[in-house]
Amino acid sequence: QVQLVESGGGLVQPGGSLRLSCAASGSGFSVDAMGWYRQAPGKQRELVATITRGGDTNYADSVKGRFIISRDNAKNTVLLQMNSLEPDDTAVYSCNAYVRSGVALSVRTYWGQGTQVTVSS
Repeated sequence: QVQLVESGGGLVQPGGSLRLSCAASGSGFSVDAMGWYRQAPGKQRELVATITRGGDTNYADSVKGRFIISRDNAKNTVLLQMNSLEPDDTAVYSCNAYVRSGVALSVRTYWGQGTQVTVSS
């Protein structure tokens, strides 16, 4: 069983910064692409940013230039540095990972429990 645990959410004023962290734990697995998604009340879950194991990144247009996704493969960890936060960034942020495990190295996605980010004055 693989578990993803997020941390770093909280309350911040507009223009402030937060750094989210997500670590995958368990045994007998390897992590491919990882990403951050968010969901605000009444809205669909949307992509924030993704990063491949090799470091290629992709960002939603709404966060380009403000957020930076990175990873530490040795620690199976993905980070999301969020700068210049806006009220519209308020959402539950969830970590996602493509994981290979088992004898056949089958691929499945895992999700963290989510961490609340609230941007308000």
